Order: sequence, then C-alpha cells, then structure tokens
Amino acid sequence: MVSKIWHLGTRQLSLEQSPLVMGILNVTPDSFSDGGKYETSQAAIATALQMQHDGADIIDIGGESTRPYSNPVGVNEEIDRVIPVIEGLSELTIPISIDTSKARVAELALKAGAEILNDVTGLEGDPDMIRIAMNSDAGLCLMHMQGNPQIMQDKPSYEDVVGEILDYLIARRDFCVAAGIDLRRICLDPGIGFGKTHEHNVALLKNATRFQETGCPILIGHSRKGFIGKILGDKSADRTAGTLGVSLAMAAAGAHVLRVHDVKPTVDGLKLFRAAGGLDCSD
Repeated sequence: MVSKIWHLGTRQLSLEQSPLVMGILNVTPDSFSDGGKYETSQAAIATALQMQHDGADIIDIGGESTRPYSNPVGVNEEIDRVIPVIEGLSELTIPISIDTSKARVAELALKAGAEILNDVTGLEGDPDMIRIAMNSDAGLCLMHMQGNPQIMQDKPSYEDVVGEILDYLIARRDFCVAAGIDLRRICLDPGIGFGKTHEHNVALLKNATRFQETGCPILIGHSRKGFIGKILGDKSADRTAGTLGVSLAMAAAGAHVLRVHDVKPTVDGLKLFRAAGGLDCSD
C-alpha cells in the first residue's frame, strides 16, 4: 500500500487528495516545449511564483534538456542556469525539485533550498548521486529511461514494457532502501517518452495502476509529449487539452504526482474532476 505522506526532509507532502501538480520550469534554450522561454533568472523566478499562485504543489527546475537527441550540458553551465533561480525563490512556500542527473548540481541545488531530487537516470547516471541522496533527507524521484537522450528513441524495444519497467522501478527502490534511504522519501516515474515508442507510452498509461505495486508514490510526466500529437492526428497541434485529458485519466488511475507545463488548466481540471465525483478522496 502506498504511504499517504511523501517525506521531504522537514516537510511532508500529503497524498490524501492526490494527484499533486508539479509545475515544469525548464531554464534551458532547447527543451522540446518551453526551451528558451526564460532568458533571465528573473523571468524564471516570476514564472515559478505564478505557478504557485495558480495552485502548483511543487516546482521542478531543470537546466539540461533531456528531449530526444538533445546534447548534454556541462556541469558548470547547468549550475549557472539553475542555482540563481533556486536562490531567488525565497518567497516560494511550496517545495522546489531539482531535475538533474549530475551529483554536483544536485548537491548545490539542495544547499540552495531544493527539497526534491528528480533524476531521469534513476541515480544511475552519476556514480556520486547515491552519496548525495544518502547524505540528504530530500525527497527522491527515480525515473526509468532506456538508453540516454541521445539514443533512447533509436528503436526502443521491450518484451513486456509494463512488467520490465515495474521490475526496474522496484529494483531502484530496493537499491535505495539497501543504501539506508527511507522508503517514504522515494517517488517513482515510469518515464513516459524516455526510450519508448508510441505504443509503449500508451501501454504504460493504460496500465498505470500497476506501478502502485511498488508501494511508492508514482509520478507521471506526460505533458505536451509527442504521443499526444499522434493521438490527436496533428503533431503540430496545441497539446494543452490533450495533456489535461491524460492528467484526468492518470488521476483516476491513482497517480500521485502529475508533472505538467500548464499548471492552471491542470489544477482547475482536477478541481472539477473531484467535484463531479471523479476522485473519491475518502479512501
């Protein structure tokens, strides 16, 4: 059974009325949807504060694009992108998540005030990342990715995509627990769009309830991704409504965190979904 509390150091996030909404703030020039949108730290800070006003529960800040075929960013450049934003968010009252797979970036971000470490490599990309996780009391989000951003969409294949990713997430959970990390700090993400075909993504979404077998909160990161355009039959279409449709389906499936670009439509949609009986928060 999944705990109703996600532990982030001295703070605890209630999952009683999940899903929580994690707002995406990419401080990058080349992210697939919002790259180059924030040319200054002040613009990014203002956007984060607006996301909080719009009802976000978490702000996820990233300084390196992980879109398919993106190029890696050096440690110092990533630090220069994200740390001034985190340090400038003293007015923020909701937790900050740092989206990075680099131990040095994670270490400095946590010192600057981040409370969640969101690693798309599941703590496997940098051998020093497990030390950062062990020496902090931050929340952890561990994602599945087949390959890396440079090659992950080159013919990804699975015999049983749901079963294999479930096994991977359980293995990463157990690795962290064996290292002394409190299970209640761990959130898991099946990695929609990361080394998956369109069919794989749809299968994962249709079977999202399976991931609750991990006993950890489940994060779904589907926002504006290519499979939405494919289902809509128009890859250039605005994907906000499509993203919201998936968000509501994932809410009904019991997802605990939704990572999205468009905070206000998601927050409003979930309010109406609950009001109309789409979620029974009494369980």
